[in-house]
Amino acid sequence: MGSFTEMFFNLQTLIEYWPIMLRGLGWTLLLAVIIVPMGLAAGMLIATLNFLRRRWLTPFLIAYVDFFRAFPPLVLLIFIYNGAPFLGVTLSPFTAVVVALTLNSAGYYGEILRAGLASIGRGQMEAARSTGLSRLQALRFIIAPQALRNVLPELVSNTLELVKATSLASVVTLPELLRSARIVQGMAYNPTPLIAAALIYFLMLWPLVRLLSRLERRVASR
Repeated sequence: MGSFTEMFFNLQTLIEYWPIMLRGLGWTLLLAVIIVPMGLAAGMLIATLNFLRRRWLTPFLIAYVDFFRAFPPLVLLIFIYNGAPFLGVTLSPFTAVVVALTLNSAGYYGEILRAGLASIGRGQMEAARSTGLSRLQALRFIIAPQALRNVLPELVSNTLELVKATSLASVVTLPELLRSARIVQGMAYNPTPLIAAALIYFLMLWPLVRLLSRLERRVASR
């Protein structure tokens, strides 16, 4: 039992290399704080443009959503990071991760929000317009708040997956939490950092999981 603890739960190793792990956690949180709002904003733009029903624009929106939902985010990240220099653009690992995950998440957020807007009956828009509101004002003040409530569990679920996807940054050498744990593992010849990283991910995302469960129960009870 002692050798098992020393191998997989070595507190001394964790204490010695904790600053590296902490910096990795900082990168992970920074990615999440930037990518989630950007993806959500881009998704809202896509859903809004879809809602406005511009015939010439709809095929492009559908193509965007379908492409980035079908394209694996890991492949997209590698493609952007390694392909950009051929276009004369050199992206840092951090920028490549932000661009790739924002493009990918915008497709998912856009489809979720589009479904939310579509769930609101047309009578709501007509009633709002009859009070003198423009189409955009009706969308902002009347339709969008109701749509967001209808798809809140899906939005939380997608956000949860997006935060987990930040671990893909390790493939382009960005020292986020997973890569930092792997670096420390190589330095200490001990898997304890990987166990610690898994526990950190769990503690960081568990509140979102509980929130998602509560929202799903609330929607089911309506």
